[in-house]
Amino acid sequence: MNVPREIAMKTDEVLRVELEVFRREHRDLDEAIRALQATGTFDQLTLQRLKKKKLQLKDRISLIEDRLLPDIIA
Repeated sequence: MNVPREIAMKTDEVLRVELEVFRREHRDLDEAIRALQATGTFDQLTLQRLKKKKLQLKDRISLIEDRLLPDIIA
């Protein structure tokens, strides 16, 4: 498993807390993106930055989930 060192060194409890924080941030960004798009007058650069941050959070969430719930090959 190729887990970044910063994730590998943390306890499961710390990772669970971080996971919830990142999930909340991801939801908040999703809501912010939808709200911006709903206005119809938004800065494209701002929208791209929000989407990029959301994608980074999704990747981070996946890494933590993989660390907490590793695939077990039966």
